[in-house]
Amino acid sequence: MTRLLVVVPSDTDPPARLGEWLAAAGLELDERHLDAGDEVPADLAGHDGLLVLGGPQSSLDEGATELAPVRDLLAQAAADDVPTLAICLGAQLLAQATGGSTRVRPDGPEVGATLVARRDAAESDPVFAGLPLSPDVIAWHHDEVAALPAGAVVLAANPVCDVQAYRLGAHVYGLQFHIETTPEIAASWAAHDPVGVAASGLDLAEVSDRAAAAHPDIEATWAPFAERFAALVRSHAQA
Repeated sequence: MTRLLVVVPSDTDPPARLGEWLAAAGLELDERHLDAGDEVPADLAGHDGLLVLGGPQSSLDEGATELAPVRDLLAQAAADDVPTLAICLGAQLLAQATGGSTRVRPDGPEVGATLVARRDAAESDPVFAGLPLSPDVIAWHHDEVAALPAGAVVLAANPVCDVQAYRLGAHVYGLQFHIETTPEIAASWAAHDPVGVAASGLDLAEVSDRAAAAHPDIEATWAPFAERFAALVRSHAQA
């Protein structure tokens, strides 16, 4: 069985639908939940790929010591070009671990259902090439990538965030947005993030309702994306 290491920095952001899509594509998920005290391995021995999810921690918080081994693991994955998908907080940790930097968003949080736009480089990318030009996503971040690592390629952006998705090497991806959520997860985030909801210009119910309405389109677009990423992991396992 092809094994994917799944690092869950917070149980508020579980693999959810993305985990289901990856499992359906033939990957065995080895989940490590930091909230439960699970150990983050020192390397990817015994695993063929890596998924790092999001959480309420800030990549800028030096007190979040549980994130240090996650950065180390991401640095190793990038150095070895192991198929990796790092989402939201994960994407920020990936940037930090490989020579980039992050910052608090100067214009305030980006929260709720939104669209991102594929950049030209995505047209030839093995997992992004099949996406529509402006796919639906869920945004939920107070921080962002300020400077990308050397050699990183931007794959998606939107008017409020210049780096919505990027690639390092051939197989390492950072997504600032979320594709894994359920309507219930998004509603819970809204209920616990009054600052983010206020920044959206909508009220709590509107943010939750719009997120719920976007989920069918998110699944239609990003479930096939997950299958293409799983194919990269399987190819790496067979190499």
